[in-house]
Amino acid sequence: MKKYILLILKLVPAFIMLQTLFFKFTGAQESIDLFTKIAGDNEVYMRIGTGILEFIASILLFIPKKTWIGALLTVGVMIGAVMSHLTIIGIEHNGDGGTLFISAIVTFISGSILLIFNRANIPWVGKNFKKN
Repeated sequence: MKKYILLILKLVPAFIMLQTLFFKFTGAQESIDLFTKIAGDNEVYMRIGTGILEFIASILLFIPKKTWIGALLTVGVMIGAVMSHLTIIGIEHNGDGGTLFISAIVTFISGSILLIFNRANIPWVGKNFKKN
């Protein structure tokens, strides 16, 4: 059962992050508008950079010994997304009913739980959680 829960906790954030890549990498107007609101003239760097980080995180979530890195990267990127929504964008963006914000929260929570479950693999803290 635990194996299936962990798989779902990987699939959900990976699906959410990967589905946004099309918009980020193709320069969809709604993505440009969102990142312009956040980064101004540096929109393209932040949009593409965020997409690259989300792509890397999505891959790492499925590499057993690297899941913790993917989870940590996911949590870090989603902290940025949630804070951007709370301070700059707003909960609702472009009439989406808060879908982007809720997706960021779900992705953040999934990444956090994965990080906790994979804490034994984290080099600087893992030794405290390894089973003897």
